[in-house]
Amino acid sequence: MASPRRFRGLGHGRKTRRALERGGAGPAWRLNRALAEWEGVRITPMFGRWGYFAGARLFACFPLREKDHDLWIRLSTADATRAVREDEVRPHRRFARRGWIEVNVETDGDVTRALRWLRRAHAAASAGGGEDDGNDDVTG
Repeated sequence: MASPRRFRGLGHGRKTRRALERGGAGPAWRLNRALAEWEGVRITPMFGRWGYFAGARLFACFPLREKDHDLWIRLSTADATRAVREDEVRPHRRFARRGWIEVNVETDGDVTRALRWLRRAHAAASAGGGEDDGNDDVTG
């Protein structure tokens, strides 16, 4: 008689990736260190990206993989319009109408520039009362 098949989820799972344990690597580590100091910010890995939350509201996300550099930031409509006028900022490929923008973050200077827009995104998310209005879905 054949031995029964093992169920998924039983036994030893794989270990947490070192980058997750350390809070990221490269630009992600620098962003995570800066945002962790802000009042009410929660940082959690989700769907291959670091998710940055103010209460229940997602206001930005950055790739877990060190070779990816596209920071997504959710701004108010007015701030998003202002942001895309800058050379290094572009509308998000799928969620631009919801106020999402994309910024490449590779160097310390890029992190500093991104923090300016992240502060605005955090303020807008915090002012929203932390309620999820259903428009934060960055996965589809």
